[in-house]
Amino acid sequence: MPRGSSRKRERQYEHIEEGARKRGVRPARAKEIAARTVNKERARTGEARTASRTSTRDISSGRRGGLRSHRGAEGPTYDQLYAEARRRNIHGRSSMNKAQLKRKLGR
Repeated sequence: MPRGSSRKRERQYEHIEEGARKRGVRPARAKEIAARTVNKERARTGEARTASRTSTRDISSGRRGGLRSHRGAEGPTYDQLYAEARRRNIHGRSSMNKAQLKRKLGR
């Protein structure tokens, strides 16, 4: 936890870390998840000195809950699909939209 964080954020960190470890996440990854989540919440509420644009304008990390993962309602984002197409060296990917990339990748 960063210096100067509130007791609430410390409890939040511990709660998130404990939940991740109960789900079987390895300890180092659980700490990373907890730290990133708490830091994003601190940025959203103005507790942090600096904040990225996505931290302040995006939906909260608790509410988002995996919307951008491969299991989300709309699946992977355009950027994730494009990166995969690039890894597979699919030609014409730069002119494709999200649906076309999905079809080409077989999703």
